[in-house]
Amino acid sequence: MIRFARRAVLAAIAVATLAATGAAQAQERSFKFALQNPKGHPLEIGAQKFAELVAAKSGGKMKVNVFAGGTLGGDAANVSALQGGTIEFVQLNSGILASQVKDFEVFDFPFLFASAKEADAVVDGPVGQKLHAKLAEKGIIGLAYVELGFRNITNSRKPINTVEDIAGLKLRVIPNAINIDWVKALGANPTPMAFPEVYAGLEQKAIDGQENPLSVILANKFFEVQKNLAVTNHQYNPQSIIFSKKVWDTLTPADQKILQDAAKETSAFQRKVNRDKSADDLQELKKAGMAVTEFSPAEQAKLRAKLEPVVAKHGAAIQATVAEVQAELAKLRK
Repeated sequence: MIRFARRAVLAAIAVATLAATGAAQAQERSFKFALQNPKGHPLEIGAQKFAELVAAKSGGKMKVNVFAGGTLGGDAANVSALQGGTIEFVQLNSGILASQVKDFEVFDFPFLFASAKEADAVVDGPVGQKLHAKLAEKGIIGLAYVELGFRNITNSRKPINTVEDIAGLKLRVIPNAINIDWVKALGANPTPMAFPEVYAGLEQKAIDGQENPLSVILANKFFEVQKNLAVTNHQYNPQSIIFSKKVWDTLTPADQKILQDAAKETSAFQRKVNRDKSADDLQELKKAGMAVTEFSPAEQAKLRAKLEPVVAKHGAAIQATVAEVQAELAKLRK
């Protein structure tokens, strides 16, 4: 027992020594971290936690400045700036990275995940890590996955009680092919639009509605310009914390490890914050005056069936990745 206690103490001292050494060796650096959601959203809370962790692990030598609410531009502009090295960190929907590596499109498949637990297993497992590794050849380092959550539809024209009620609506979508296609499959009119433009588009009625997780609808005050909310949970969005490879290659291994460790801790922290908060978001939106509808099991099944051809079409080009994801999900569902 005494020998065991000594080993435990020595191990703890070794860990503390390594952490102290990493902080002592850290270079003085300042980084920009861009994301689309505003202050107070779980993704912004996660970004601030990441900044705190980096500062702590580097002994205050590495500083991450968080730019929330799309203040540095939309996702496409941010990724381009990251590849050029003028923005170091970007946090965005993982599916948007399909413009860099097509396999990321799998994360935009409707009804891919039945639960957040399933999503965690895939993104934290071999598939998610392999996809992040593929970004390096595009000038991007994938550090960790956080989450946005399950998406739902809002609009200002009418309540959505059936799949047919979605037809004819002009809906803002994330600017990529699969999101355009699934909206078309429902008879609606997709309007690709960068996220910072969405509130104004809704307010000016350039679009009828949009689709996002409850946390996004609440944090961005879409309830001020949208009357109706349909809880469809039609798509789950993991988000990636990515870093500029151009800048990464200038860092020491010790500095790189500080960022990797901080990102890993942030991943677990942010997901917990998002999930703890999600239970209250729906009630807050109801209090804010939104009329909420939920599909019956029959309508939910009809929605899935309508979107299956879209999944088949986009899955054909990334068959190997789709097979790997489905194999992981099959294991979980046994």
